[in-house]
Amino acid sequence: MKTNAENPEVSRTAGKGMVVAAEAEAAKVGTDLLNAGGNAIDAAVGVGFALAVTYPAAGNLGGGGFLVGSVGREKSQVDSVALDFREVAPQAATESMYTEAHDQGKEEASLTGHLAAGVPGSVDGMLHALDRWGSLPREQVLAPAIRLAREGFAMTERTHRMLNSSRTRDRMLRYRASADLFYPEGKAFPPGKIFRQPELANTLELIARNGRAGFYEGEVADHLVTEMKRGGGIIRPIDLKTYRCVEREPIRFKTESGNAITMPPPSSGGVCLAQISRMMENARIQVSEAGSPRHLHWLAESMRRSFADRNTWLGDPDFVDCHLERLLDPDYLAEKAASIHPEKATPSTSLVTEETSPKESEQTTHYSVVDKHGNGVAVTTTLNGSFGSKVLVPGAGFLLNNEMDDFTARPGVPNLFGLIQGKPNAIAPGKRPLSSMSPTVCLSDGTDNAEEVLAVLGTPGGPTIITNVFQVLYALDHLKLSPELAVTMPKMHHQCFPDRLDVEKSVPQSTRDLLKVMNHTIVTRNSIGDFQLISRMYRSKWVGISDPRGAGSVSVQ
Repeated sequence: MKTNAENPEVSRTAGKGMVVAAEAEAAKVGTDLLNAGGNAIDAAVGVGFALAVTYPAAGNLGGGGFLVGSVGREKSQVDSVALDFREVAPQAATESMYTEAHDQGKEEASLTGHLAAGVPGSVDGMLHALDRWGSLPREQVLAPAIRLAREGFAMTERTHRMLNSSRTRDRMLRYRASADLFYPEGKAFPPGKIFRQPELANTLELIARNGRAGFYEGEVADHLVTEMKRGGGIIRPIDLKTYRCVEREPIRFKTESGNAITMPPPSSGGVCLAQISRMMENARIQVSEAGSPRHLHWLAESMRRSFADRNTWLGDPDFVDCHLERLLDPDYLAEKAASIHPEKATPSTSLVTEETSPKESEQTTHYSVVDKHGNGVAVTTTLNGSFGSKVLVPGAGFLLNNEMDDFTARPGVPNLFGLIQGKPNAIAPGKRPLSSMSPTVCLSDGTDNAEEVLAVLGTPGGPTIITNVFQVLYALDHLKLSPELAVTMPKMHHQCFPDRLDVEKSVPQSTRDLLKVMNHTIVTRNSIGDFQLISRMYRSKWVGISDPRGAGSVSVQ
């Protein structure tokens, strides 16, 4: 892994605005909009549409996501916001649809192809955010993405490498439009060559001109529905016309420097972060213990207990009772913390009777934005799997998600990633699948003045999103490590089931050996996440860090 010193583009300091994203062209779009007088929301929306062009593996028009922010034109009028633009199951969806498909020999129906797609939410969510909290005209905010799609940009090594993986290539080549765009002459589009997407440019121009109707109705909607019918999908015009994002009340919990706001259900992130934070208070980890076996043991045990609750109770709050009052109750969490043995791992089977685990691909993207007014916005967005369902909509130029696999597609049967989930996340028409995406903003305590943004955090990584966000937050807020160390220090992950502790290979062998003595089963991974952090916690200026595990960029105003 490269260090920040070897790749200075991933670490920068600024006194004004800043954008940190997984792709450099999109990050620059954000700061260009800030320089044009836009605020953090304008920049975030511009980055979101640009990522749909420049980072097609995860940036999208055909997917969904979450936005958390502290936004306002004046300090006395700042709002904490959480916007849910997660995909929803089509009206024709049924709880048993993938069991039936499997019985018919369609073993990847929830992952690959038309039936895997939920109703896209990204366009509605981005436009809603712009209308609600932005300041620039829609046409101006979308113009950079249109230009990048029409005129093109140099294909990146990262996207080329992802296209060239055998699993992705084999599935993308099944669909003519995907193959024609990404695999000219049957080979992955070469790095460095100018990559143009004229059909996507047309779609973006229709959105710029007509707003949500430019995507959910008219020409683009016709292309999508026609492709659904051709390929056996179930999204229909009524699904597109009735889709709406939802403003929700953020989950808020105390930190040592103030408060954190993060995403409520259908994200599991906010609940888990709040729970883990409270349980870790009992550990009283010192700075000198950062990365020690005791530190990792307490993290693992707190995560284990939180994920047990996550997998048992959480789902779409419009369909199920998530029991938030109980799950966030201080006495309940104190009882959970007290059950942690300081030197011995707790078997996950002693916490829950059913082996339920989170379902979610790790190919997501996150970006963080701050502006000169002090607004902070965190956005995590996804197609679920890399390049989603692998289906490009002919005539419209965007990829469809495979988000339906985040539901309990086949109760009791592991998905492609070996993960199983329970009844609260079962498929139902109009329902949003449970997610681990955890965009988070840290605020000052606001004792003397209005709350001020201290940090904007987020990462891709499926279930590891939650645990990675917590580790960076804890490193910044409790251990008071530098932003650089908070992001680059070795990461770990525990999700209750499978009952194992995943650690990055950079965790010392001696630490792993001691964790094994504590009865942890250790699995080593090359890397976890692709963190995009902006922080001024205990600093006078913003520091932006794009995780050197990825290929992102920091762009400053």
